[in-house]
Amino acid sequence: MKRDELIGLFIQLGKVCEELGRGNDWKSLEIGLTEEEYSKLQYTVNRQFVYNGWYTKENVQRALLDWSALLTEDKMKAWLNNYSFSEKPKNVGVIMAGNIPLVGFHDFASVILSGNIAVTKMSSEDSTLLPALLEIMVKWNPDFADHFRLTSGKIGNIEALIATGSNNTVQHFEQYFGHLPHIFRRNRTSVAILDGTETFEERKGLGADIFTYFGLGCRNVSHMLLPENYDIDLFFKGIYEYSEVVYNKKYGNNYDYNKAIFLMNKHKLLDNNFLLLKETEDLHSPLAMVYHHSYSSQQQIDSYLNQHKEEIQAVIGHGYLPFGSAQSPALEDYADGVDTLAWLEDLN
Repeated sequence: MKRDELIGLFIQLGKVCEELGRGNDWKSLEIGLTEEEYSKLQYTVNRQFVYNGWYTKENVQRALLDWSALLTEDKMKAWLNNYSFSEKPKNVGVIMAGNIPLVGFHDFASVILSGNIAVTKMSSEDSTLLPALLEIMVKWNPDFADHFRLTSGKIGNIEALIATGSNNTVQHFEQYFGHLPHIFRRNRTSVAILDGTETFEERKGLGADIFTYFGLGCRNVSHMLLPENYDIDLFFKGIYEYSEVVYNKKYGNNYDYNKAIFLMNKHKLLDNNFLLLKETEDLHSPLAMVYHHSYSSQQQIDSYLNQHKEEIQAVIGHGYLPFGSAQSPALEDYADGVDTLAWLEDLN
């Protein structure tokens, strides 16, 4: 398939993702699916929590809506405009994570839209949603099946690899695939910088940056830099609308466990009954907890960001990314800052 044909398929998928993300019932054949086909997809979306307790209906719909906003003709063509399309496709492995729904879709799409074949190993935590979406794309154009292969087992016969995992997992990637051209992605997280002038709406947006997908993504804020003598009640009031997060069994278990462990070890904590705060300069906080420390100058902020630049995915705050935008990256916002399309272009 030519690139324009592939772009057309992804645009069509974006329309379906929007309908599914909004929870709409089937309306017409304009989205390219019969009522039966659409209902089957909707059933898959609604049942994701059965396979993964973190994948609530709301979170899966959020992921689909986010992708529908990106899979438009204008955004895709602007994204791809400066990159060539390979006429000699390579088998490029994509090892996906499973922390949030469709977290590896950007890598998958990048490989295909660069003219290569995506040999994809799905996470056991997210193994049913992507195949369901790809099934309808193949229905629209059977030739699309030549552009990818899916596996839940051993990945093989590849010429390059994009892999995402924990810091420990990446050591195994290095051992087995280090001889290939590769992008290996490690643990990352995001930080927020408050200056005390944030509006209520901005503090509320920070709540979204912390709690969307239960805080499991690399773009979720796990550490805050606060000005000295910051009134922490302002923060707690801003995030209050997310209080029901604790009623998710998996999140609630993490909240209870971390609270018990830290209190038994006599750590000083702040607690609003659904989020724990601990003062420390450590970057990566446990689930249901956010670390924070105080600063007194911009120099201290810059020093902290520079010290952890290889571990930070996004920075939220005045002069950085807007509050509430952490989980809405553009197509050009590559994970780890590595331009995936440029790397794929260099393969050829």
